[in-house]
Amino acid sequence: MSTDTRLVRPLAPPPGWDLDEAPFHAGELAVQTRAGVQEKAAMGGRRGIRRYMPDQHRLFFEQLPFIVLGGVDANGQPWATLRTGEPGFVSSTDSTTLRIAGDAVRGDPLAGTWHVGSALGGLGIEPPTRRRNRVNGVVTDASEGALTVHVRQSFGNCAKYIQSRTPTRIETDETGPSAVPLERAAALDASDIALIERSDTYFIATRSNLRDDGPAQGVDVSHRGGLPGFVRVENERMFLAPDYRGNLFFNTLGNLAEDDRAGLVFIDFEHGDLLFVAARAQIVWDEAAIETFADAQRLVRFQVTEVRRSPAALPFRWSEVEYAPQWRAPSEG
Repeated sequence: MSTDTRLVRPLAPPPGWDLDEAPFHAGELAVQTRAGVQEKAAMGGRRGIRRYMPDQHRLFFEQLPFIVLGGVDANGQPWATLRTGEPGFVSSTDSTTLRIAGDAVRGDPLAGTWHVGSALGGLGIEPPTRRRNRVNGVVTDASEGALTVHVRQSFGNCAKYIQSRTPTRIETDETGPSAVPLERAAALDASDIALIERSDTYFIATRSNLRDDGPAQGVDVSHRGGLPGFVRVENERMFLAPDYRGNLFFNTLGNLAEDDRAGLVFIDFEHGDLLFVAARAQIVWDEAAIETFADAQRLVRFQVTEVRRSPAALPFRWSEVEYAPQWRAPSEG
């Protein structure tokens, strides 16, 4: 009798969502239904959303010089912000754990608000290659300035709408969570409006109702991109942004269907300025309004509730932009 002594590999994790419960909460399902894509979204979500990070995602996060975070402050207001560091400041000890160290940017609206149990959305994005991966989870440790996160949802996003630009780290003053934003306001001023109107990128944080601990509940932070002018400012308290065709999950709009508060951050890539905006958001389904924005599927109208300005907060300068293949640069007519 012979004995097979070969090592048996452990079973690989399931390729997608492994729960009977859908990977979407009620708000996401409602928007998917309104858009007529619930069946496609269900198939895509179960295939693409995991409750763990694939190894390639873990390695991807560890090579980044910055990460975009979404969270909520003590009043429940979502904010989008960034953390920076030398590659390796984000690390992963296993497929459901992400540790985020590094430095908070000056004026970070979430500085001092993280605690055990905080919902966190994370977006790793690499503009030069247009790669991006998402995690949503819960903070399990917030000591020593680092955030340890138990990952509940992990999925990749396609390269659509990401502008390519390469960051170079520079030295900055007054970085860190103890610093306060230099200016706060209840409305946009002329410089804020100018920054928004020339922006080709912003990040947006939203939250579900967070009333239960379901696997689809949490905070999300997402990327939005377009040609300069794709965000239209109507006045100092209101602006409109298009919602382009995406993965049909509607994480952002689904959260807004449950809680209309949003937190956006716009970046001045030339000077490193950050403009944080808290707003109430309304999804616009009116076809006549949508048709005024090329390629838009829906619109989101933002009513500003607070503005925070943090000049020279981001410790990078960036190469010239190369617009995403979906767009043609303005100089190309």
